[in-house]
Amino acid sequence: MQGMPDRVTVVGGGLAGCEVAWQLAEAGIDVGLVEMKPETRTPAQTSDHLAELVCSNSLRSANPTNAVGLLKLEMTRLGSLVMAAATEARVPAGDAFAVDRDLFGRTITARIEAHPRIERRHALVTDLPSAADGITVIATGPLTADRLAQSIVRATGRERLYFYDAIAPVVMADSLDRDQIYAASRYGKGGGADYLNCPLGAEQYDAFYDLLIGALCMPLHPFETPHYFQGCLPIEVIAKSGRDTLRFGTMKPVGLRDPKTGRVPYAVLQLRQEDRHGQAYNLVGFQTKMTHPEQRRVLCTLPGLERAEFLRFGAVHRNTYIDSPALLDAQMRLKTLPHLRFAGQITGVEGYTESAAHGLATGLVLARELCGRPCPPPPPETAIGALWNHVRGALRLPGRAHEPQNVHWGLFPPPPPGTRKKDTKEVRLARAVCALERWAAEHAVPLRPPPAVDRPAVAAEE
Repeated sequence: MQGMPDRVTVVGGGLAGCEVAWQLAEAGIDVGLVEMKPETRTPAQTSDHLAELVCSNSLRSANPTNAVGLLKLEMTRLGSLVMAAATEARVPAGDAFAVDRDLFGRTITARIEAHPRIERRHALVTDLPSAADGITVIATGPLTADRLAQSIVRATGRERLYFYDAIAPVVMADSLDRDQIYAASRYGKGGGADYLNCPLGAEQYDAFYDLLIGALCMPLHPFETPHYFQGCLPIEVIAKSGRDTLRFGTMKPVGLRDPKTGRVPYAVLQLRQEDRHGQAYNLVGFQTKMTHPEQRRVLCTLPGLERAEFLRFGAVHRNTYIDSPALLDAQMRLKTLPHLRFAGQITGVEGYTESAAHGLATGLVLARELCGRPCPPPPPETAIGALWNHVRGALRLPGRAHEPQNVHWGLFPPPPPGTRKKDTKEVRLARAVCALERWAAEHAVPLRPPPAVDRPAVAAEE
């Protein structure tokens, strides 16, 4: 380890920053983790914990035949701190990987603070560190503070890119009218009853729709433009594209037969358990920019929510990211200032799992480089490698702007010629597992044994 720096600084205590710090520390490298909380908060933050989540089902599908499920499998085998904490904090959600947010944050915070090679510091970083400060990883995520973001703009010579992310309301479980609601998962996946469902008839749906599209929304600031990420469109934005749009999307009733009537409802609102003890429920897919009074007025017309107590209202917040393909090299270093690396959502990966995975890979690659055993990231056949390729711009069509992406099969190489459609996901899974194991063996990267994984017959949406 001759020539190893005294310390690597990681800026940002979200999922990516914690994974970077953990991978470096586990490799024997001292880390200074700088987090702005509790000195400063963004509007979306309410906890002092590291790796704070803003919705229960943040990690999405657990099925490895989905791309995001495969990502979790790879992270677990590579010693992910986030996946270890998520496993401890998991709550029932069918085929999805939902966690108790408070327990998840407390677990990660405790492990980071207990690690002898990690020093946590509370400070707001407003300028990019200089080369004299040593190697720094910027993992400030989608809500990068304005002054630091402007420092990045000055360093790169490019205007920063941004879009808007949305969060759904959360209601108190004991304020729901269970006489109008039934428990069921779509097609009986997972536990078969991990969601609560509020069924709507045609007249109820039409009345709700009219209220929704007429509701008052929070105005954007004069300098803002609504560039929404397609996977998190506010419900009122979706609704305005057509009266039946919600019935074929967010409020799709297919596979949710009402046991009281024996029929599939005209539309349905699904509620998902938010915490381990079942005290709170999230309105699935109901991200919104309605004002708080309007959310209460409109959403309380839905069956079962007439007396709902809102623990959190929906909101929309800015998500900042850089033009990574133009600005970063193959090791995620800023081309013009190679002492700086970037990790997580600020690079243009979208989602908590993806952010953590990119942080894990960035930390792992940097750690091995500093320890004199440099290696590339996992190959593109793996989910982590596919994400890395996305950040590098390897899959972009000519002339297309760099845009945030969740992990999905479109980021992977095509399946081998002659693969039958029904076998595609299993083939991709097997190929990814083999590729990860070959890469690990070639570069002496330790892998943990594959975890036991529940794989339902019908995979959850990614």
